[in-house]
Amino acid sequence: MAKKGNRVQVILECTEHKATGKPGTSRYFTTKNKKNSPDRLELKKFNSVLKKMTVHKEIK
Repeated sequence: MAKKGNRVQVILECTEHKATGKPGTSRYFTTKNKKNSPDRLELKKFNSVLKKMTVHKEIK
């Protein structure tokens, strides 16, 4: 039986990676509480292709 609650799985994608034109994407999977943070999530994560910390935003 599945859990019922406010936590949902979201995908975070790098915002700087698309502008560089390099192949591939930098994505992370995480969960968030939809009740406490209804806005789109924005975190600084490591991009292995660019080899630096970049801003990753939640995508649909």
